[in-house]
Amino acid sequence: MTFGDVALLVSAGILAGLASTVAGLASLVSYPALLVTGLSPLAANVTNTTALLFVAVGAAAGSRPELVGQSGRVARFGAATFAGGAVGAALLLTLPAAAFERAVPVLIAGAAVLLWVQPRQLARRGHHLAEDGPVVLGAVFVAGIYLGYFGAGGGIALLAVLAVAIPLPLARVNAIKNVSSGFANLVAAAGFAVFGPVRWAAVAPLAAGLLIGGAVGPLIARRLPAGILRGVIGLAALGLAASLAWRAYG
Repeated sequence: MTFGDVALLVSAGILAGLASTVAGLASLVSYPALLVTGLSPLAANVTNTTALLFVAVGAAAGSRPELVGQSGRVARFGAATFAGGAVGAALLLTLPAAAFERAVPVLIAGAAVLLWVQPRQLARRGHHLAEDGPVVLGAVFVAGIYLGYFGAGGGIALLAVLAVAIPLPLARVNAIKNVSSGFANLVAAAGFAVFGPVRWAAVAPLAAGLLIGGAVGPLIARRLPAGILRGVIGLAALGLAASLAWRAYG
């Protein structure tokens, strides 16, 4: 790990932390940066997931106003992502990734479309979902599997589900997503630390950047109108879906 690699990972971590807390797209920045330093795709993936735990720590500190009174939701959704993250990490360590990676672009594109549909419109059409019901918790669990397995775009999928189910401004829902997704990263990181090829020399600088970006990101999300935030996230998701589709099917 050269000085240039360290500088790259710190910078990428800051940008990824901002991208995660604002749009749920940390891995769009951090994963390619790890590949640039010479890590294999598998090593980059598990190293990235391990470092992403620090986004949740920074986001929890930076999103305190949005998280007031949300401890019950964080605990409920965090438990679901924790369980899903454990399954996803186990799948990554035991199964080939090709089939799942082919489904990823479709899942992310679908999440983008879901984000563009206003929750109130869904409710008017009879599609309101109870946030503590089995459908929502099951969807959060599946998002946790995705976060533990690959992660890129998993925050968008989780945010899409929560935005439909939780009757709060998007900035507050985004804060719940940021912290809840950290539980999936926590259990996945624990598994990867024991069984995966984590590159700890890369985790340290990337995690430092992610911690900074995760703390600053909520300040930006807090000042963006919900419509603009929803549109930016959706466009970024489609861009990521196209990039992953090119890699998976090209």
